[in-house]
Parts: sequence; C-alpha cells; structure tokens
Amino acid sequence: MPNQENTVRLLPDVAVHAQPHLAGALDWVGMADIQVPVHFDAGDGEVQRSSAKVGAFVNLKRPDKRGIHMSRLYLQVEQALSTQTLTSESLHALLRGFLDSHKDLADRACLSIRFEHLVRRPALRSENSGWRAYPVTIQASLTGDAFLLELGTEVVYSSTCPASAALSRQLIQDQFAKDFDVGKSLDHAAVLAWLGSEQGIIATPHAQRSVACLRVRPAQGAGFDLIGLIDRVEHALGTPVQTAVKREDEQAFALANGSNLMFCEDAARRIQKTLDADDRLNDFHIRVEHQESLHPHDAVAYASKGVVGGYGSTP
Repeated sequence: MPNQENTVRLLPDVAVHAQPHLAGALDWVGMADIQVPVHFDAGDGEVQRSSAKVGAFVNLKRPDKRGIHMSRLYLQVEQALSTQTLTSESLHALLRGFLDSHKDLADRACLSIRFEHLVRRPALRSENSGWRAYPVTIQASLTGDAFLLELGTEVVYSSTCPASAALSRQLIQDQFAKDFDVGKSLDHAAVLAWLGSEQGIIATPHAQRSVACLRVRPAQGAGFDLIGLIDRVEHALGTPVQTAVKREDEQAFALANGSNLMFCEDAARRIQKTLDADDRLNDFHIRVEHQESLHPHDAVAYASKGVVGGYGSTP
C-alpha cells in the first residue's frame, strides 16, 4: 500500500478546457487593485515605502485558450514590487516576466501602480512645515521591444479670477468716489483707515481650489523625478495649497493670489511653458480644473507638448 504522505494529489484545473463556442482573442486579462507595498524614490534620494494598488494585465491572443495564469502575474508583482525600488528598469523586467510566463498566450503586457507619496513642505513665512500627500500613478506597457512608461500626479492650487478682480476694483473705486469728496483735499490718515475697513474694501474677487492633473513620459534614463516635477509646476502657478499656516503665512498666501490672477487657460499655459522647457520629458499631458465658486460647473483646459501621435491627439 503506497505511503499517502508521499502521494502527490492532482488538483483540478478547469481553465485548460477550451470552450469552442466562446472562442475569441481578448485585449487584456489580469487583475486590478492588487494590494502590495512599493518602494519609491521621488528624486530626493530617499526611498519611501507606500501602500499601493496595482493592476497587472496581458492580452490573450489565443482564441482557443480559456484563460491566462493569473497567479503567475500576482506572484511576480508581489516579488518584484515589495522587494525592489521602482525604476524604469525594474518595471521593464517585470513586464518581460509577464510575457515570458505567458509566451504561448500573450505578446503584450501592461502594469498600473497607484499610491501616495508624502513630501514635507515649508510654510510661506513662518518657520513651520507640514506634510503633503501627492497622488502618484505609474503606467507601463510592453509590446514586443516597445516599452512605454508614464508618471502621473496632481498639484492642488488656488486660482483667483482676473475678471472678478477687475470688477471688484471698479466697485472699490466707486465706493471711494462716494466716501471722499472730489473737491476736498485727501487726508492721508483717513484714506489709510478707509482702506483697512470693511466699508472701503466692499468687494473681493472670487477664488477657488484648483487641480492640475499631470501625466508625463520621462526621457530614457531620466528616472522618476516626482519632486522636481511638482516643484516646477507649483513655482509656475505661484499659489499651491499650504500645510502649516500662521497669520503671516496666510497673508503671504493672499499676496500670492493677488499677484497671480489666472483663468484656467492661463494656468494651463504656465504649466505647458515650464514643462516644454524640460528636456527630461519626451511628452506631457496637462488637465487643469478650476472648481468654480461662481458657477456650479468647473472651468477646464488641456495642454500637451504637441508631439506627433502623442498626448495631444486625444483629450
């Protein structure tokens, strides 16, 4: 009688049984929202560990095959992402592993990674600082030898409407004409007090929280310079949202808003100009959204580098 402990038990695998009546090739098959830790260097040399959700897919080019080997994708994702720092090279190798483990089934592979990266930001005037969590998306695909990589993030900022500012200034001028007789000499102290009163500043322009959604394709060897990308965009806009805020910081923020009046078109062009000058980016896609305080709808603008066949071909 055989030793039952040494007997290998065969487990059923219904996926190997084809269903001819449902034959057909599939664009993508895989898993979404795989939970795994990732290690990411945002460009400052400090590797940060974050909780990520990952999508892993291959195409199913064989119409006669019922399915792919999903466990193979999962185990490769878990092994690669939880032990290695994210780089272009490591993602390329991971996708190549997807295809090598499905060589009879697939010739295309793709990967998506979503997580948040914490960056400490200083206050505008005070000595304080605080953390900002920036969303990060990484998309990678491999078709034959064609490897494509994309980095995405969002910058949140304040936008003050130029038209509203002009209309507010006109109302303040009208109020000034009412409160100060044109035929009398102006008293400096009285004017100064008037400017500091609610009666004097009777109108203020509307401003709103706004979001710039960025997708960039780094040049070969450029790496994931997330912090550099964010810094350039926030500097171009001039009014990124703040973390720690004392009164002197809030006053500085008000000054920045007044000095950076912008429509959504202005914001998109500011970002476009600064990214277009960056030779570490092969292409980029910008979507700015001004979440209006005047309207129930939002003002939106798109911009890109203008590469033929690149992001600019679709919104």
